[in-house]
Amino acid sequence: MTTLTHLECSRCGTKYDPAVARSLCDCGGPLLARYDLEMARTGWSRDWIKNAPATMWRYAPVLPVRKPPSIVSLGEGMTPLIHARRLGERLSASNLWIKDEGPNPTASFKARGLSCAVSMAVELGIARLAIRSTGNGASALAAYAAAAGLEAHVVLPADASRANYVECRAHGARVVNALPDGLFDLSALHEPYGIEGSKTIGYEIAEQMSWTLPDAVLYPVGAGVGLIGAWKAFEELEHLAWTAGPRPRMIAVRSENPHTVAAGLRVPESLGEALVLGILKESGGSAIAVSDREIIAAALELAAVEGILAAPEGAAAVAALPKLLAGGLLKRDERIVVVNTGSGLKYLETYATRFPRPAAGEQDKLGGLITPR
Repeated sequence: MTTLTHLECSRCGTKYDPAVARSLCDCGGPLLARYDLEMARTGWSRDWIKNAPATMWRYAPVLPVRKPPSIVSLGEGMTPLIHARRLGERLSASNLWIKDEGPNPTASFKARGLSCAVSMAVELGIARLAIRSTGNGASALAAYAAAAGLEAHVVLPADASRANYVECRAHGARVVNALPDGLFDLSALHEPYGIEGSKTIGYEIAEQMSWTLPDAVLYPVGAGVGLIGAWKAFEELEHLAWTAGPRPRMIAVRSENPHTVAAGLRVPESLGEALVLGILKESGGSAIAVSDREIIAAALELAAVEGILAAPEGAAAVAALPKLLAGGLLKRDERIVVVNTGSGLKYLETYATRFPRPAAGEQDKLGGLITPR
């Protein structure tokens, strides 16, 4: 099923046996899964994909699970790639696309990474899992651990969104202030398989664009798992000879505010910082920061003109577009993909401040539209 050969440290290059559960390299560097891409190229084809399951597991030969019964899936992946024509008209960017991760299970791209990581936990016989997360990673672990019958412990910040907190509790995860000993840590980049699930976004973008690649990809970056994964996908696709031409310029979008409303961007120090910087340099990309005011404005504009209520993290990438276009870092005729990492429905507290509800006594003034007589 898989062509996985080994794990490799992204810092020192040390190789490890993937049959043995590992978190980080002995040097502290994040581990990356490596595949026999020549075997994949000769034994797998794009024609096979046409009849594959409509989930991220359609790319099983370049995912790490060896035994299909180990797969824990809730239908993650194959999310829509939407041509944002009306927003593009406003920005004079005619080839603007939104990769919308909101339709995933648990309503964010984290479903991909946790599906893969939990599947590998099942395969490796790991029964007790943990994660430190600003929200979406925790709710995804809770859901996939529940589906696998595994124990999950999550650490959430006090201001985590209500939706994520309730999801964790509803799925039976233990919400704790500190992780007890004896748990396998699935926090971002602390194990090698979250990246593998996340990279399927890159494979899908290529497939949905008829095996061509965009000129630029805007990705909101906290720990950097999503951007690292997408770039890994583009690299693998090149080796598979499934795509041609240059890889996209990768643009990392962050917040100016360390306490930003985009909770997924609150990662002051990340194990993946060197990886992200290397990708930006190799791709000819860049990094940009936006304010909370710009994030909320962009989210509401996208919702109003395209019908997509993005998570604040995804909205941050939308907010970066006018600056990048005005500064010439993006050209208006280029094919641009913005990754919206989740659904804004998980962050209604953030957006509700712009839409206060009428007091009970004021509802009658609306002619019975809210409370019919």
